[in-house]
Amino acid sequence: MNEKEERAMADACIRTVVDAIHSNPTQAVLYLSGGASRTLGWLLSVPGAANTVLEAVIPYSRMSAIQLLGKIPNQFCSQRTSEDMALLAYNRALKLSRPGSPVLGVGFTGALASTRPKLGEHRFHLSMRTSDRLSVSTVTLSKGLRTREQEDLLSSYHVLKAIAYACKIPATFVTGLTESEVPDEFEKLFSEDEELEQLINGQICFKVYPFSSDSHTPNAERRIILPGSFYPLHEGHLKLLEIATSLCGDGYPCFEISAVNADKPPLSISQIKDRVKQFEEAGKTVIISSQPYFYKKAEIFPGSAFVIGADTAVRLIDPKYYDGDYKKMLKILIGCKETGCTFLVGGRNVGGVFKVLDDIEIPEELKDMFIPIPAEKFHMDISSTEIRKNLGI
Repeated sequence: MNEKEERAMADACIRTVVDAIHSNPTQAVLYLSGGASRTLGWLLSVPGAANTVLEAVIPYSRMSAIQLLGKIPNQFCSQRTSEDMALLAYNRALKLSRPGSPVLGVGFTGALASTRPKLGEHRFHLSMRTSDRLSVSTVTLSKGLRTREQEDLLSSYHVLKAIAYACKIPATFVTGLTESEVPDEFEKLFSEDEELEQLINGQICFKVYPFSSDSHTPNAERRIILPGSFYPLHEGHLKLLEIATSLCGDGYPCFEISAVNADKPPLSISQIKDRVKQFEEAGKTVIISSQPYFYKKAEIFPGSAFVIGADTAVRLIDPKYYDGDYKKMLKILIGCKETGCTFLVGGRNVGGVFKVLDDIEIPEELKDMFIPIPAEKFHMDISSTEIRKNLGI
């Protein structure tokens, strides 16, 4: 077999793997610095790339890398930096992905052959982050053995093979490493408790428990989110989200609990698991997030429709919750609006009076962000507080 035939066979093998990746539900964000440039070409040149690639960033310059990481790393090309990039990519993928899709964060940093001879090693570091694992690989290349183009091709093979592995797809193509260039690899699996600990500590922005068997628009990109403490979950919550979903027409309905409270200590892992169990029993999807404030929720759930009661809407536009500053309130909520988020408002008792959206004076700049849930469609005011009192909890 001549070189041309070998290249054609390799290209066919690459395309087969990329086709399989695009057919997989996993969606990815890639942060690649210093090499592996062919990976993006392979992924984007095969139809179906939009199923897989949510975003790809190449922080090539020093300042670009610093802004991405939010710090000056001890070493730009290092295992630690690739792990940090993979975690950032994972969180970004969570925000951009279709609801319910598994996500992958890819972080790559390389020090490959360049126009000037390198004093140090030619090497690259690759990290892959999913919901339950971190996979890390470091490869030290034989110096002077390959051109820059060849080293970039080799690192691209390595990244594509790792993405395939993360998607549980077999990739049998040869990466081109010699016998002495053995990757230094390790994989860390995370238990559910470890994931929740990372969430409470702010390392990951949210975790999804996709218990729902409800029918909703396939591949829906917008979440319809009912936030709350759900202590306990009751029929009023279920009915409110059902009505809100019917009004939206399409979307992915889910409940959301913040593990971090603005005024109280964060929920413990056991408390989170107890509350999650309610949704498993009800067959409803719930998201555990790390953000108690709506303007932060809007950042991690862009384009979502939040389902709230009139009492929450009143607090949301009250300047006293923004240091008494009306302009600050307006600026923050306009920021929410710019993420594409809306608020569906259901009637609730406010100070002993049942109120709907029309009873609330919404600032003109924000009116199109608030959508009423008609009282004739939803008028149920079950109180979790009253239920807890009746149950003695």
